[in-house]
Amino acid sequence: MCQGQSCSADGCGRVSRAIVREPGNGFTGCISSHPLRHTVDVSKAREQHGRYCGILEDLGLDLTRLERDDDHPDSCFVEDTAVVHNGKALICRAAMESRRGEEVSVEEVLKSHMPVKRSMAPATIEGGDVLHLPDSLIIGITQRTNREGISQLSEWLGAKVESVADPSMMHLKSHVSYVGNGKVICTSSLANHHALASLERITVPDDEEYAANVVFVGDTVIMPSGFPRTADILKKEGLSVVVLDMSEFPKCGGAMTCLSILF
Repeated sequence: MCQGQSCSADGCGRVSRAIVREPGNGFTGCISSHPLRHTVDVSKAREQHGRYCGILEDLGLDLTRLERDDDHPDSCFVEDTAVVHNGKALICRAAMESRRGEEVSVEEVLKSHMPVKRSMAPATIEGGDVLHLPDSLIIGITQRTNREGISQLSEWLGAKVESVADPSMMHLKSHVSYVGNGKVICTSSLANHHALASLERITVPDDEEYAANVVFVGDTVIMPSGFPRTADILKKEGLSVVVLDMSEFPKCGGAMTCLSILF
């Protein structure tokens, strides 16, 4: 998605809990430039989200389902609200003002499990920019996360951090995910980046770049449907692959990891 182990969140796959929140009534007002944003179907999104949650439970995770947040259209993308590592949580400060406030209920849940601290202005940081590895983090300096955000995170979580700076990215993890055993799946744009040099890189086909964002639990990868070559690549790596129709979430700029905080 590790607490008390050498890795955390989605870093090693050994996780026991997940925080999730289904799309609220305002989901159609999400922050997105997707050409099909106007076709978002909230009921369908909730059905898809329910199947996603069911798979997490099937994989043995204990889910905390937050109440809907109808005041924040992007509130189902809970990953962005907090980063869990080394038995602590940093509560994130969103780059987009319309998303500030989503983190409040997440903070209350995490407080019952571990020490938490809030990131403060001028920092901006979002969980979608934080790639968890077994003993370190790689963080994107992007449209949503700045250097001050990384500094505050590193200081509080005591994490070894490398960065990938690319102002064209919304989130780093749209381009790379950890899938265990020192391997990442990534887009060709990151395949030769020095921050990934110590990792084995599995490159997705250029026309399947959306599939670079996957959820890793145990030896299982949860990925979106419609990307058969990427699914085959992951299966050949010895991973169990679960494919889900998540069509409504890319319309709102979201992907698989966005929908949960795993710890």
